Amino acid sequence: DWKTDSADLIERYKKHALLGENTLAERYFQQAITATGGAGRVADTARLWLVRCATRRAMLIDDTCTEYADLAEIEPNAADHAYYQFVTLRWDTVDITLLPSQHRDLVRAPAGKRQETLGRVADPLARLLDASLLVLRKESDSNTLALATETASTQGWRQPLLTYLKLQEKQALDQGNVAEQAKLAKRIQLVEKSLLP
Repeated sequence: DWKTDSADLIERYKKHALLGENTLAERYFQQAITATGGAGRVADTARLWLVRCATRRAMLIDDTCTEYADLAEIEPNAADHAYYQFVTLRWDTVDITLLPSQHRDLVRAPAGKRQETLGRVADPLARLLDASLLVLRKESDSNTLALATETASTQGWRQPLLTYLKLQEKQALDQGNVAEQAKLAKRIQLVEKSLLP
């Protein structure tokens, strides 16, 4: 049925997007949208766009979640709206109680202490999203970058791994740490090579 199909397809989208297999990821995403759209399910279609947006934000790809927002106006859902506010950095107005539990501590923590919550997030994609949102909010530190890099590396998520390695390389360059920069450059080269068709 459409519900099972869309759930399976959106998981495939996330997997392949994180692996850097963008053509395949987009194909799965469009099939998921076709499944929910074909059933005339506005809220479910909006939720798929929100998942896509969050996945892209976890990879530090700028996405304003416009497609979700347009559909959500037609058929609003309070929990989805809270997640949308979270993902788009509107933390001052978000209803924390409606957020998925793994993200609540991050929003509750005062700025400057938020990085400390990352290590307690068990789900790797949620942890990567939290780290990425801190980067986007300019609240990250070297530990944030290291944790995000390690999370992406452990999962084999080449797309965000490459992004975070480059951020760490820039940080090493800014600090004049030549040895660390050389090590990171080698890792970047390995990941880039794996992304070639």
